[in-house]
Amino acid sequence: FESTADFQLVRFKANKANEGRVLSSGLWRYTRHPNYFGDLCVWFGLWAVAAETGLLGIVSIAGPLLLLLMFVKYSGGPSYEKRLTYQRPGYAEYIARTSSLIPWPPKKAAPEVV
Repeated sequence: FESTADFQLVRFKANKANEGRVLSSGLWRYTRHPNYFGDLCVWFGLWAVAAETGLLGIVSIAGPLLLLLMFVKYSGGPSYEKRLTYQRPGYAEYIARTSSLIPWPPKKAAPEVV
């Protein structure tokens, strides 16, 4: 998941016509942070395997939870997305229709009030 998202982003950025635009296709259609989602899946999966080893394995949940906290509060959090809203036209609309982390079908655009 993470590798596919990174590949899609690199390919999108390589096209000069996409400069300043928002990637909203592929995995990016379903989540604004597919690479973080993939990374978290790996770490929570490793924790699930480690949890089978007993108490120390169960306590190792701290690692994936810390990674999730870092994503929510810092690296993928509100300040990052606020900056992108100013830098990329259409990003606010992308936020409104696209799940932040967990892949989910996009929301339908609200009808325009005249």
